[in-house]
Amino acid sequence: MYQWRKFDFFEEKKIKIPEEIEGGIQCCSSGRGRIVLGSQDGTVSLLDRSLQLQRSFPAHSASVLLLQQLKQRNFLVTVGEDEQMPPQQAAICLKVFDLDKRQEEESSSSSPECLQILRIFTNQFPEAKITSFVVFEEAPPIIFIALGLDNGCIYCIQGDIARERIKRFKLEVDSGQPGQTKSAITGLGFRVDGQAFQLFAVTSSSVSLFNLHAQTPTGQTLDHIGSETVSVAMSDRLELIIGRPEAVYFYEVDGRGPCWAFEGEKKFLGWFRGYLLCVIADQRTGKNTFNIYDLKNRLIAHSIAVQEVSHMLCEWGTIVLIMADKSALFIVEKDMESKLDLLFKKNLYTVAINLVQSQQADAVATAEVLRKYGDHLYSKQDYDEAMAQYILTIGHLEPSYVIQKFLDAQRIYNLTNYLEKLHEKGLASKDHTTLLLNCYTKLKDVDKLDLFIKSEDEHKFDVETAIRVCRAANYHEHAMYVAKKSGKHEWYLKILLEDLDRYDEALQYINSLDPSQAGLTVEEYGKILVEHKPKETIQILMRLCTEEGESAKGGTFITMLPSPVDFLNIFVHHPQSLMEFLEKYTNKVKDSPAQVEIHNTLMELYLSHDLDFPSLSQTGSNENGDLGTNRGSNAAATTSRTESNGNVLSDDAIEEKYRKERRRKGLILLKNAWPAEQEQPLYDVDLAIILCEMNSFKEGLLYLYEKMKLYKEVIACYMQAHDHEGLIACCKRLGDSGKGGDPSLWADLLKYFGELGEDCSKEVKEVLTYIERDDMLPPIIVLQTLSRNPCLTLSVIKDYIARKLEKESKLIDEDRIAIEKYQEETSAMRKEIQDLRTNARIFQLSKCTACTFTLDLPAVHFMCMHSFHQRCLGDNEKECPECAPEYRSVLETKRNLEQNSKNQDYFFQQVRSSKNGFSVIAEYFGKGIISKTNKGSSEAIKPTNDYSNGSF
Repeated sequence: MYQWRKFDFFEEKKIKIPEEIEGGIQCCSSGRGRIVLGSQDGTVSLLDRSLQLQRSFPAHSASVLLLQQLKQRNFLVTVGEDEQMPPQQAAICLKVFDLDKRQEEESSSSSPECLQILRIFTNQFPEAKITSFVVFEEAPPIIFIALGLDNGCIYCIQGDIARERIKRFKLEVDSGQPGQTKSAITGLGFRVDGQAFQLFAVTSSSVSLFNLHAQTPTGQTLDHIGSETVSVAMSDRLELIIGRPEAVYFYEVDGRGPCWAFEGEKKFLGWFRGYLLCVIADQRTGKNTFNIYDLKNRLIAHSIAVQEVSHMLCEWGTIVLIMADKSALFIVEKDMESKLDLLFKKNLYTVAINLVQSQQADAVATAEVLRKYGDHLYSKQDYDEAMAQYILTIGHLEPSYVIQKFLDAQRIYNLTNYLEKLHEKGLASKDHTTLLLNCYTKLKDVDKLDLFIKSEDEHKFDVETAIRVCRAANYHEHAMYVAKKSGKHEWYLKILLEDLDRYDEALQYINSLDPSQAGLTVEEYGKILVEHKPKETIQILMRLCTEEGESAKGGTFITMLPSPVDFLNIFVHHPQSLMEFLEKYTNKVKDSPAQVEIHNTLMELYLSHDLDFPSLSQTGSNENGDLGTNRGSNAAATTSRTESNGNVLSDDAIEEKYRKERRRKGLILLKNAWPAEQEQPLYDVDLAIILCEMNSFKEGLLYLYEKMKLYKEVIACYMQAHDHEGLIACCKRLGDSGKGGDPSLWADLLKYFGELGEDCSKEVKEVLTYIERDDMLPPIIVLQTLSRNPCLTLSVIKDYIARKLEKESKLIDEDRIAIEKYQEETSAMRKEIQDLRTNARIFQLSKCTACTFTLDLPAVHFMCMHSFHQRCLGDNEKECPECAPEYRSVLETKRNLEQNSKNQDYFFQQVRSSKNGFSVIAEYFGKGIISKTNKGSSEAIKPTNDYSNGSF
């Protein structure tokens, strides 16, 4: 006991009790924010927090012996003496006051309403001196009152006292020895734990426990040593506390518990917020000391010498000592910060830690104390213990604060320990992981590194950071383990390919992945794989992009598979491998969604001039190990020339052979990817034309122009190459209008020969043959065109001109004969019209034109010399049935011609499509469609269809 430290964790304040309280203080109680005092004159006084008198009232006529302020309801239970009661009855009674209600009286101050008055002693419960008094509030309005007597009995009153619905019973404490006088009850205490409702009873010779929840209460003796004084209290852990001169004892339901050897007579005991309150009288000096014990931390939180104490209470979070001289001592606990400052000044960090932990302070406050303790130990160079304290602050103290202190290489073990704990609690950042792994590598502690890396807890460190650090420290196996376990495929392959050059293992790993993940990894690391393992890489790509392997088993649609276009970038330095891959793919997959892009790429590879070839690439790799450079044909030839010691021609021949082979494949691709039944090809036509022109691929260019019906561009190619034979053959094939060709090509060909500037008599004669056959150009145009070539003589076109002149002469003669015929017919028509206008017509037909019977009246005669019975005409009497169809067809033809004359598009279309446009214009003039003459005269010669009715 004498080894316990003393501290001033509390501070005192002395207050005088109001002078209005005149009588001696017999008893007191606290609750509901007030202190209640019972005086010897029977008055009850209510005091507030500043010990100011709120009110007082006479509770008993003689004196107040005991009282209790209830907590749940504002009720006051008092036990006192009343002189006015009949002499034959006991003078001690129990009263219950409702402090919220008052009795209206004449005086200005009114007493609270007294709900009930009970006689404590009756015939069944004989009178004795009351030595202890406790009240327990059950579910309102039920209360339980226990009165300890000097005869060893306990009178119990249970129920609704206000309505006098109560139950009385008596408990007797066993003295322990037969015939021994029963001792007085010196202390009582209720214990309620769940359904258990128990009562501790203390006498001078025993400690007993009664079970009150049973129908018939039963008791048991816990100890045969009691207490002579009333120094009895209950702890917040439902333990009974008894003070004896030699020690303070704690009792639980199963008997005596721990004891604390505090010497001296215990006048008062109490329990306050985990502290043991004790007023001890020193028998040698006769002085009283008030001590506050912190039993958990084994220290005296406060100690003060006091005068004679009459009562001890706890209210408002304050300990209140009522002195015999009617003064009060308020003892208030200091705040946690003040207590800790006091301990820090004395460097009592362990006490501070225990204090904050015992008082259940928040974790931040506890961490702050631990930090200060750690700083104190660090300043004393006790690094191990300092780190132990810092580790306890993890989660509340910024890790950088601790890490900065232990960055010295001599303290790397402590730093490693801290970082390990930080990762165990899942509070480590990427930087912490980096630092911890660097510590392991600096210490070369492979076992700890294995334990950390291969831990089952996947969330205690940042995976990418761990991989990066292990890789930088050349712990490749550890980095690969973490990458594989966490599914970081890109890191796993990066280490295999870039650090370890284990290409076969990388390919096997990619094969083990699911197709989607394998596709992503190939996109990222395909360049390295193609560089070192082109065939194997192409096999993987074929598996991914086609229905081979697992995808075929699952019935995957082709649209769900990755496209070869996604992997084109990995072949950027290896066009030969790209060509092989795309050829395999197109041979296997015929309806790929990306076939246009694939064909475009293949076409570019086939038609390019400087593609590397397998033999040359291998030669270059044997020399410098660099397969990633895309060399042109000149560079390849230079390399082979250096290695073959002058065997340049042979290499050039090989190169030219491969170039021709690729162009052959390119032409096949151009043809096969443009089926006859499709209007558009399965590649970009514009790109194909550009590639053919850039690489001087004449065959492909001619095929594309011909497919696109750009016949003039086709012959332009032949013209540019001065291929006269091919040019004429092309015009024969494409200039036949009967087969959908363009006859105007012959005119362009003639123009070409006319501007050639060299002797091409043979070709011109052949061209003139086809022009003459189809009558494409007038002779004058032919002469004008060929006259520009100074190398051509008149003999070239002599026969042509003679035949054309002879033919023209025949046409002129035929036209002259036709003109004479039309003139004769015109004269005859004019004469007939004049005759109709001036002379009478004699109708001599004797038979009806319609029915061929003899003509009789009434009859109808038309100017066309046809006669009909009127009955044969029916309703149509204005037109001759025989001539009307022909006449109507002429009118309809004329009407159509006039309408067509207004349709300019149709007119020009006829002019363009005709071999001789002038003939179309002449026809329109001849038919009067575009004539400017007035139409009025036509009406004058319009024949009439009127008939005359004559009587013969």
